[in-house]
Amino acid sequence: MITTEQAIQLVIENSYVHSLLIIIGSVIAAKLSIWIARKILLRLTQKTKTKIDDLIIAKTSLPLSMIIVLMGIRLAIIPLGPSETAAKIAYYSIGSLIIAITTYIAMVVFDVLIDEWGRKWAAKTKSAVDAQLISLFHRFSKIIIVIIGFMFILSLWGVQILPLVASLGIAGVAVAFALQNTLGNIFGGMSLILDKSIKTGDVIKIDQDTKGRVIDVGLRSTKIKTFNNEVIIIPNGKLADSRIQNYILPEPSIRIELPFGVEYGSDVDDVKKIVLNEIRKIGNVLKEPEPKVMFLEMGDFALRFTAYFWVSSFDEKFDTKEKANCMIYNALNKAKIGIPFPTRTVYMKKGKYSKGNK
Repeated sequence: MITTEQAIQLVIENSYVHSLLIIIGSVIAAKLSIWIARKILLRLTQKTKTKIDDLIIAKTSLPLSMIIVLMGIRLAIIPLGPSETAAKIAYYSIGSLIIAITTYIAMVVFDVLIDEWGRKWAAKTKSAVDAQLISLFHRFSKIIIVIIGFMFILSLWGVQILPLVASLGIAGVAVAFALQNTLGNIFGGMSLILDKSIKTGDVIKIDQDTKGRVIDVGLRSTKIKTFNNEVIIIPNGKLADSRIQNYILPEPSIRIELPFGVEYGSDVDDVKKIVLNEIRKIGNVLKEPEPKVMFLEMGDFALRFTAYFWVSSFDEKFDTKEKANCMIYNALNKAKIGIPFPTRTVYMKKGKYSKGNK
């Protein structure tokens, strides 16, 4: 007959009971940590001026509680004898999972810090932060953090990291030579984003056949949507070395130049007055800079003028120019001011031929 004291002693000495108690304790500790984070720490961080601590606690409280539970399970395996093959694999697997969650937490923290840095940088420069620039930092930080986490996992399983890093360095040189074009495109994309030469939404012209609106600036290439609704993909390395005409910079407003000609004998002042009146009737033409009409040339067939006026954006340019053309033509026609077309006058002289002429 086993006494109560003997039963208690058996329970205390039972490794399975030890493991179960450790797991239960870790679950309680995990739930307690979540409660502390959400009920106490969040209230304290809400009193601070920055939102970084609020976001970090809100996004990391659950992963941290998972780490506490996994650490409890890992500790619970020790009394069972981790020297056994199955227990040893479980022990190191859980350790790898803890490192993976820690890596995730590090990525979350860096994401919050990068977003906050982007917001402050935008306020300092009084301009919108390029989504591409923030995305670039997010990608690089995640790649670096994942590599570091993977190295820790390899070290946990007994893999020698230093020889591996050395071999990866040698292999990296070979890979860099093999991927020099790709790396050139990546660094070209970085330079475009950091220099703010172009951004999504800009209307640019690279050459006579390549012009349109930028729809994406990626790490390797940039996509341009032409006015014919076609997409041109240009490697960033080539684009960074190209001469780019950006119609949006330094500001979105754009000038329209509208050349026209009238026949000789027309009153120059009347022509300028009529054209200016028509331009000012167009609702979206800006008052500043003020529209103007300039008499530039006495051409072969006509007196040549050019009207200059501004609109708010490139999107308004072509419709406004077409409207101005129609209005100016109708106004000049109504005022009986002729718009000539190329003509050539041939003078023929009648001559007398003598017998010696051939």
